[in-house]
Amino acid sequence: MGELTRRTAGVGLVGWPLREADVGQIEQGLERALRTRPVPSSTKARLRFLLAAYRGSTRQVAAVLGVSQRTVQRWMTKKPGARRPPGPAQVRAIEEAVLARWQPRVRARRRARAEAEGFVFHTRARFGFAAAAGSSDDPRVRWITQDLPGEVARELFAARDAGAGEQQQTVILARALGHAYFRDGGRRAHGLHIAFSDVEFADFSIR
Repeated sequence: MGELTRRTAGVGLVGWPLREADVGQIEQGLERALRTRPVPSSTKARLRFLLAAYRGSTRQVAAVLGVSQRTVQRWMTKKPGARRPPGPAQVRAIEEAVLARWQPRVRARRRARAEAEGFVFHTRARFGFAAAAGSSDDPRVRWITQDLPGEVARELFAARDAGAGEQQQTVILARALGHAYFRDGGRRAHGLHIAFSDVEFADFSIR
């Protein structure tokens, strides 16, 4: 079973151009699940990927990154003393460009599968409970693994496409886990409401 995250121009619905450090655990988990190969980790490897994507054209890579062609050439040159590494803002732009272009067809297929067939959600987070009568339990950290239907995947991805943050995503998952896990698909604990917070880990497995 394989594993199941807005700013770069031209990114489609499965794009995820923000840096991993800029997003929450749920969004990172969603993006990991859509990949079958890890994104290059070093800036040098990411530049090589962009150059390969544009058939070696430093001019096109420069246009994507918003720098001069000469700047890209200085980043990639092997001449002693001529190489100039990219600065922090440029490193970020490179990362965003790679994330937006990494395995687009694979990500589209895996998203479609999750939305059609559902996924398995794995998380370690803090869960609290409130009953309809007003009683409540103190929240505590739990490990949970639960099958969730395609409609939940569709709602998560639609929220992400609309720019939703971690808080809205946890609301979607809390509602889904409340029904499927804590209320056993509606067979028990009627009226129990779930509070889902402090997500330490979130991963998704696509069937």
